[in-house]
Amino acid sequence: MSTTTSTAAAPREKRFLLARAESRVLTWIAERLPKRVMPDHLTALGVLAAAGIAAAYVLSNGDRAWLWAASALLVVHWLGDSLDGTLARVRRTERPTYGYYLDHLVDAVATTLIGLGLGLSPYLLLVTGLVIVVAYLVLSINTYLETQALGVFSLGYGRLGPTEARLALIGVNTALALGTTLPLDAVVLGAAGLMVAGLTVRAARNLRILARREPGGRAYQSH
Repeated sequence: MSTTTSTAAAPREKRFLLARAESRVLTWIAERLPKRVMPDHLTALGVLAAAGIAAAYVLSNGDRAWLWAASALLVVHWLGDSLDGTLARVRRTERPTYGYYLDHLVDAVATTLIGLGLGLSPYLLLVTGLVIVVAYLVLSINTYLETQALGVFSLGYGRLGPTEARLALIGVNTALALGTTLPLDAVVLGAAGLMVAGLTVRAARNLRILARREPGGRAYQSH
């Protein structure tokens, strides 16, 4: 088995707060979807929703009511992004390597679109939006490296995962749509700082594990 295949087929580890409830809901939906709906359709839906979210944030320059549209599209994005893999597993039509590649490619595109949309809204500086995109992508890259090095694909950091991030963003959208003034740049930069801190702790743990597996300083004899 190739390295790519083993990486793509690595067991998933979900520890975030809503993981179990989300899994039950997604399975319930997947079991009831029409046969004509395929996982790739849901993946495409997620990307289109991300583009719509970005557009809604930009349009909120003219009317904050577009923030309600952004929140609704975040729910659509959750469905597309989370349901595609569940549907494939329910129907036993998994394509581990194809799915692994496509899922993380579109995840990077969607994150960039949403971050740019936020940065072009009246509520966040563009540089702040780009900071959160970079921080999220760095955490994602670390997750992919963990899958390769440790053989386990861990979704989320600690008790927080993508679903919790979407809910937090919906909460922020709701507050802004209702006219609440928020120091959003400070909040986002603080969140980015916490993400970096979480990455530092996790990377240190990973390096300890890998150092035990591959101790240095020994003289190896060839046979």
